[in-house]
Amino acid sequence: MIDKVRKLLGLSSRKTGKKLILSVEKLESRVAVLENGRLEEYSVERKSSRNIVGSVYKGKVKNIEMGLKAMFVDIGFEKNAFLHFWDAIPAALDSGIEEIDRRGSKRPRKRITVKDIPSIYPVGSDVIVQVTKGPIGNKGPRVTTNLSFAGRYLVLMPFSDRSGISRKIENQKERERLRKIVRELEIPDGVGVIIRTVGEGQRARYFVRDLRFLLDEWAQVEQLIRQEPAPCRLFDEPDLVGRTVRDFLTEEIDEVICDDRAATERMIEMIGQISRRARNRVHHYDGALPIFETYGVQKQIDDAFHRQVWLKCGGYIVIDETEALVAIDVNTGRNKGGRDVEKTILQTNLEAADEIARQLRLRNIGGLIIADFIDMKSRKDQQAVYSLMKERLNRDKAKTHILAISQLGLMEMTRQRAQESLSDTIYENCPYCGGRGVVKTSMTTSVELHRTLNTVMRKYQESIHDIRVILNPGVLKRLKEEDEESLVELERRYAGRLTFRGDPTFHHEKFIITDANTGAELHA
Repeated sequence: MIDKVRKLLGLSSRKTGKKLILSVEKLESRVAVLENGRLEEYSVERKSSRNIVGSVYKGKVKNIEMGLKAMFVDIGFEKNAFLHFWDAIPAALDSGIEEIDRRGSKRPRKRITVKDIPSIYPVGSDVIVQVTKGPIGNKGPRVTTNLSFAGRYLVLMPFSDRSGISRKIENQKERERLRKIVRELEIPDGVGVIIRTVGEGQRARYFVRDLRFLLDEWAQVEQLIRQEPAPCRLFDEPDLVGRTVRDFLTEEIDEVICDDRAATERMIEMIGQISRRARNRVHHYDGALPIFETYGVQKQIDDAFHRQVWLKCGGYIVIDETEALVAIDVNTGRNKGGRDVEKTILQTNLEAADEIARQLRLRNIGGLIIADFIDMKSRKDQQAVYSLMKERLNRDKAKTHILAISQLGLMEMTRQRAQESLSDTIYENCPYCGGRGVVKTSMTTSVELHRTLNTVMRKYQESIHDIRVILNPGVLKRLKEEDEESLVELERRYAGRLTFRGDPTFHHEKFIITDANTGAELHA
């Protein structure tokens, strides 16, 4: 079915050409992943608000909430970190791995229940935690005691004796080869490792080298645990450049281009520790134009972050973010199609599914997501849209869960929310409309002004006869052209005189009524 969908969308099954474009500036670093020139991944990191997800802290338990089954831990932030009892039980962690021990047999799990947690971590005790979700809005970070340190090919779990292989590696012959490598690794007692998806097909020596690096990293953290008092930071997740080398630079990446020489040399050095041959794929850009403009990234970013995103077929999707839910509406737009209406609808929905999965990655949208697709009568067409969406979400590094299209034409899904969405990072509420996205019409403001003037002139009709109104020029134009007669009627009724002055600095909905002689503001 997916092959037919690809053909309908005009997608090629050949290997895509991938490029990593890095823009490193004084205040902000950005990385974009291009596939055949199309923007597929986008990350931003600012010096003033660095991502803390993955960082490790030594904290102190401040209070325990049995009703919430959670602890609040002071890790040095304004808001205490939230540690759920479930995240304080190493055996309860859903790691997404096939669990094996060094001999290849199942390892029994140690039984710890939530009732044991208050006695294990009493108030005032120190606890070593790792941030799984950064501060969002007025909420503090979320943390876990299940520490993990990601390397190039391995993930080290110092508080777990489990080892395994990522379930995304599906080839059974390869899995057996990797199991053998895990058993032969010299892993200390009480420590576990996971072979990452990128480890598929790699030689054993790469895992040995990665393990040595991760154990050295953990040894440094252990030393700080013994020396430093809580609360303190023990380990920082690598910055954007470091994460790019670790997480993005795979055999699928054809070229890495960076506009900062120091960052380029640093990447070459880091990559050289992994693969000398891969260093030749990293290049420094020193062109006159900004790197994102040269490679067409900036225009794609600008187009992608509009509320309305157009599709190739002429349809479009509308994305609205709220605090807890994201609503996405699919419309045919200019794609009226020909005689086959069902095919037109299917094509629009398929392109929308592809674009929605891309937008979730680009905008880093998380939480509950509802997509309202155009109604499809055929269950086969619904399944095709669902299958394509599922395939596109498989490439997402964030955990996702998706349900089939309902009878109402809605597709429900969730996406892991580790940090604020990109729009929350880049934008703030408009000071003009207060985040509503709309302002009152000139007619509405005129009606409200008439109502207020009627009250004011009645209140001061014995003492004040000359009244001045200061307001936005757009509303003043409305008053002169369409509402002048009603203003004359007010003057006649209360034996007063009205004068108006436009002020372009005034909000569209704002007006001030004053005594024309003294300048004192008059209130209804």
